[in-house]
Amino acid sequence: MMRALLAAGFALAAVPAGAQETTLVVQARAAGLIGERFDGYVGVVTAPSPALRTQVAAINIKRRSLFSNFAASRGVAAQEVGITAACTLLGRVRVGEVYMLGDGRWRRRTVSQAAPRPDYCG
Repeated sequence: MMRALLAAGFALAAVPAGAQETTLVVQARAAGLIGERFDGYVGVVTAPSPALRTQVAAINIKRRSLFSNFAASRGVAAQEVGITAACTLLGRVRVGEVYMLGDGRWRRRTVSQAAPRPDYCG
């Protein structure tokens, strides 16, 4: 099963990071208003504008669909696929952007810090 889950990370790695992001989302990410979460979804750090909320929801709907489809083809839970995909997605967090690990706290990546990597990513 772990092999199937690791493949999920590779499957998402093939999706360009900015392919599903509008200018508003890119700006919000850079400003620390939204960030990557440990579960494979984009999270909202502060109360977003209606337009940003809609765009974040659209990204998460696409990701949920990817996770569900991949999970169904591999016989695993979509949640497990999302958590495994987060290993790849968190690796894309740039300096100055925010992210959330499993403890539920938002952090900002600093210049001296490597890309965030949860313990379960191996």
